[in-house]
Amino acid sequence: MTKPITEEAIINHYISGKFSTTLAIADLGCSSGPNSLFVVTELIKSVHKICKKLNLESPEFQLYLNDLTSNDFNAIFETLPSFQENLRTQMGPNFGPCFVMGVPGSFYGRLFPPNTLHFVHSSYSLQWLSKVPEGVENNNKGNIYLASTSPPSVVKAYKEQFQSDFSVFLKCRSKELVDGGSMVLTILGRQNQDPTSKDGCYIWELMAMALNQMVSEGVIDERKVESFNIPQYTPCPSELREEVEKEGSFKVNKVEVSQIPWSATTTNNNNDTAFYINEYDDEEDYPNDINQNNGYCVAKCMRAVAEPLLVSHFGEAIIDQVFRTYTQILVHRMSKENTHFFNVIISLTKTQ
Repeated sequence: MTKPITEEAIINHYISGKFSTTLAIADLGCSSGPNSLFVVTELIKSVHKICKKLNLESPEFQLYLNDLTSNDFNAIFETLPSFQENLRTQMGPNFGPCFVMGVPGSFYGRLFPPNTLHFVHSSYSLQWLSKVPEGVENNNKGNIYLASTSPPSVVKAYKEQFQSDFSVFLKCRSKELVDGGSMVLTILGRQNQDPTSKDGCYIWELMAMALNQMVSEGVIDERKVESFNIPQYTPCPSELREEVEKEGSFKVNKVEVSQIPWSATTTNNNNDTAFYINEYDDEEDYPNDINQNNGYCVAKCMRAVAEPLLVSHFGEAIIDQVFRTYTQILVHRMSKENTHFFNVIISLTKTQ
C-alpha cells in the first residue's frame, strides 16, 4: 500500500513544481542494510517515468540519506558505484545525474538548511521516541512497554512523549522543505484508538513475558526488568492527524492503515531456520509445522531491533537465553493466534 501513495505524492509534487531541474529527496531513518537505497531508487523511477511520459528532461537528483550517528554509512557508500550503474542501465542515457549524501543525526532536530528539500520519506522510524518517557521507570510493573495492565500515568507519559517528538519533527521538516514540498511517512502504528491495545503492544508483551519468566527462574534481577522500558509509541491515524493540525505547517492528503501478518517475516532460507535450531539444545525441539516456524523468523527480526536496547540494559551474557525463551513464546502464540503488525501511512504537503 505504501508504494502507490509514495509514487502519487512525488509525481504530484514534481508536476506542481513546474518541472524543476533539481529534485532534493531525503530518506530519514535509512539504516545501512541491503534495502537502504531501495526507497530512493523507487522514487527516482517514478519521476523518470513521468518525465518520459511527458517528454521532459530528467531532473538532477540530490539524495540525502539520514540516520543516527551510529549508523554504518560507509556500508551504504560502498554500494554507490553499483547503485549508479544500475540506475543508468535501467533509465537509459537521458537519466539525470544523482548526487548522494549521508546526513548523520536525529530527525528530532534540524538536519538541513531552510528550503532545501522537495520530498521527505520515512519508513518504520517515527514510532521510535527520542527517549523513554519521564516517570515511566519503576511505574509499569511487569511490562516493558504499554500494556493492558499499564497504569494511566504511564499511558499518558508515552502519549505525551510521542506528541512532543512528532511536533518537533514536523516543525523541523517545515523549515527544511520548500513551500509545496511533500512528505510520506510510514509508521508502525495501530488501528485501535486504545494505546494499550494488542495492535501495537502485543509483540512487546510477549518479550516482557520472556523476561519475567527469566526473573522467576532467577536469571534476571526483577529490579532490572522493572526499570527497562521500550522508547516507542505506535500511533493511530487520528493521533497523527491531530498533531499535524496542531502544528499547522502541513496539509494532510491521505492517511491509510494496512496490516501485515507477523508471519510475513517468514523466509524459506534454510540458513535462517538453522539459526534458531542452533538456539535450542536439541534439534528435535525445533517444530516442523509451518505455523510454528513463523515464530522463529519473527524472533530473529525482533532480535535485530531489540538486541542493542537489551544489551545496554541487561548486559550481553543473557541475550541468547532471552531470545530462546522469547522464541518459544512466539512459536506457541503464533500457532494459536492471528497476529498482525499495523502500518499507518500519512501523506503531507507543506502549506505556503
